[in-house]
Amino acid sequence: MRIDAKTQLCAVIGNPIEHSLSPAIHNAAFEALDLNYAYVAFRVEDIAGAVAGLRALGNFRGLSVTIPHKVSIMECLDEIDATARNIGSVNTVVKENNILKGITSDGQGALKALVDYGVDLRGKTVLIIGSGGAARAIAFTLAMSQQPPEIWIMGIVREELDRLVRDLKDKTTACVSGMMGDPDSLKQGVIAADIVIHCSPMGMHPRTDETLVPKELLRPEHVVFDIVYNPKKTRLLAEAEAAGCVTIPGLEMFVNQAVVQFELWTGQRAPVAVMRKVVEDSLR
Repeated sequence: MRIDAKTQLCAVIGNPIEHSLSPAIHNAAFEALDLNYAYVAFRVEDIAGAVAGLRALGNFRGLSVTIPHKVSIMECLDEIDATARNIGSVNTVVKENNILKGITSDGQGALKALVDYGVDLRGKTVLIIGSGGAARAIAFTLAMSQQPPEIWIMGIVREELDRLVRDLKDKTTACVSGMMGDPDSLKQGVIAADIVIHCSPMGMHPRTDETLVPKELLRPEHVVFDIVYNPKKTRLLAEAEAAGCVTIPGLEMFVNQAVVQFELWTGQRAPVAVMRKVVEDSLR
């Protein structure tokens, strides 16, 4: 990859170790479309200084933002998408005419995965297991775009759960309920749900033998979406598949959020197959 003054620069800032696949995914996509773009990783301590420096670059195009800067970077931007503002964090920045706009691609990536698998959210009850950053992004994206009639949020951190439920009620028209993650509540939530979206790290490599959802609660009518992408088929997804459920692997959300970023930065359709292959080869 050759970088010169005409190369459009995209970057991941924060802790690149958390998203070590991102440069490989985006650079493979740029190469596939023969675009003079380059994606690089920077460890950033001074977020305001970093954004000011990038703003000054004439060929800077956009950012991926990781922990710990997803919230603090919002003060450095000119515009913030309504969904990202409600979520309270940004993971993507796009530069247009020297205007820096922040969005979140995580929720959009999850929504695209549901749509790609033919899931119609209208008239459905959605159970989101988890109340952290990913759950927050998905819940707000669904509530603001598809507006399923009922969203149940299950968490284990009371303050975090209450804040998410309160914010969803205040900022969207969705019917939202919160519940603590005890076995009885979990059983109630899964039985009532049409779509189960798992947003906790349970089942992630190397603890691949773990799951929060007992397999006896799963039925063929369920759509089960596990955002854990390593392994590709978690225990939850394997048991849901055996029960006859529609299953959506977390790899789809991981790839789709990168697709959203790529298309915002380049204005072109992303080579999704190329990007997915990078992730699959890495996991393999």
